[in-house]
Amino acid sequence: DGRLVQAEARKGMEAGEARFSVEVAVEGKAEWWHDKYRPRKPKYFNRVHTGYEWNKYNQTHYDHDNPPPKMVQGYKFNVFYPDLIDRRKTPTYSLSPDPGSSDTCILRFHGAP
Repeated sequence: DGRLVQAEARKGMEAGEARFSVEVAVEGKAEWWHDKYRPRKPKYFNRVHTGYEWNKYNQTHYDHDNPPPKMVQGYKFNVFYPDLIDRRKTPTYSLSPDPGSSDTCILRFHGAP
């Protein structure tokens, strides 16, 4: 199960990357396959890519010896579903605004039928 996650972790971090994970409890609901298959959380390995933004302000006030603060430039999500019920159906994701904060959003991965 965890071999793919461990292989991803062994790749190491590139310059400006860090590992992160934030989990949120999901409310449960019974599905048609609930009696036969026990739902399991997927394995995952997530990275955040950070770097410097060299805009006009930062070019004026900073240099390579004294760089500006790092900014988030992107994310990489590796989600592994070892026990998919229907392997022909591709897992999906959805992006929605966070009701508690205007600065963040919620990214949901869904692998069940």
